[in-house]
This record gives sequence, structure tokens and C-alpha cells, in this order.
Amino acid sequence: MVRWIVIFLVIALIAAVFGFGGIAEGATDIAMIIFWIFLVLLVLSLLSRLFRR
Repeated sequence: MVRWIVIFLVIALIAAVFGFGGIAEGATDIAMIIFWIFLVLLVLSLLSRLFRR
């Protein structure tokens, strides 16, 4: 999942350099959404591992 975040951030940076503001904004939004989903899943995973012991 972290790979997808990095891919969308690279797409956003390249689009911003070439002046495609809409594409850069869209790729950044997608990267942020995936990042928050990743954080939620990480916390849930850590909590489930903590309570299993």
C-alpha cells in the first residue's frame, strides 16, 4: 500500500512540474486517501496483535 502512495505522489510531482494542476491535485488527493487508509489498517493491526497475546 505504501508503494501506491509513493507512485501517486511521484505522479503528482511530475504533473505539477509540467503544469498540470488538476492532475497533480487529483493524484495528491488519491495518495492522501490511501495514506489514511494505510494508517487506520496499521493501527488496527497493531491493536489486534496486542490483544491476541
